[in-house]
Amino acid sequence: MCMARAFDLKLSSLYKAGKIFGGVFLGKGHEAISAASAVFLKPGQDVYNPFIREMAGRCVWDEGYVLEAARSYFGSTLGCMGGKDGNVHWGIPAQGIPAPISHLGAMVSVVAGMMFAKRMQGINGCVGVVNIGDGATSVGAAHEGFNLIAVEKLPVVIIVSNNQYAYSTPNSQEFACASLADRGRGYGLPAYECDGTDLLQTLDVMQRAISAARCGEGPQWIVADTLRMCGHGEHDDASYIPDEVRQKYAHKDPLEVARRELMEQGWLDEQEDASLQAEVRDFVQKAFAQAQREATPNPQSMDWSAVSWKPVRA
Repeated sequence: MCMARAFDLKLSSLYKAGKIFGGVFLGKGHEAISAASAVFLKPGQDVYNPFIREMAGRCVWDEGYVLEAARSYFGSTLGCMGGKDGNVHWGIPAQGIPAPISHLGAMVSVVAGMMFAKRMQGINGCVGVVNIGDGATSVGAAHEGFNLIAVEKLPVVIIVSNNQYAYSTPNSQEFACASLADRGRGYGLPAYECDGTDLLQTLDVMQRAISAARCGEGPQWIVADTLRMCGHGEHDDASYIPDEVRQKYAHKDPLEVARRELMEQGWLDEQEDASLQAEVRDFVQKAFAQAQREATPNPQSMDWSAVSWKPVRA
């Protein structure tokens, strides 16, 4: 979570300085959901579908993905996408992380297909996790994927990060049910709901749902409630979020909540926290500095595809 926040802060400063081009989407407010969604998975065995606010989950999966993410923003040819795809649309399918499709809801069916393929290959005991936002649950492509997962009883955990706004559209104009958990129940799935700003509560729910899917109990649906504590992207000032909503979450920054909880349990102290913050800032700084020095693509000479291209590592 700390690594993801440090990454976002550095990314935001580079964007504002004109060093980063394209969309920049930060995960502030999503760190607990993101980290908890990946910590119970097994790299090399499971399938993990992060999207634009899941940097913490990518860090859980592999700390080296900080450098991969930095490379994607600078278009480095050494990155896993060869510097030739959108800066948040990178993945490594061979490692269980598909490259995201930008269209909202589209990745639900992709993860369903990957898990269906594992079933056909006789591979058991694995889980697929798909991250999706509240707004995307209203998209037709997402519905088709949810329905397929439910009918085929695929071991997929659908994590809905309800940050209360589909860009600028509030929940009240997105769905009429009392809770997005009701949508999961409508597909016949076990549904959980948790405070996505509370790390320990979110970890508990994620562990139960992922364990159930892994043990053959079928797909699971999780709604994790939070607030996107920034604009939809760095181009957006989020002026549509009412002051009363902001005030409600003023003391619910996931990092601050986690820090308080861990200190209360005696699992973290002030010195360890300060050391950790310094360590992640240094790690992120070095990753961006390295990516910034690397070459960008030459379209005249590269032979590339997102599925089969492999960079030449230094």
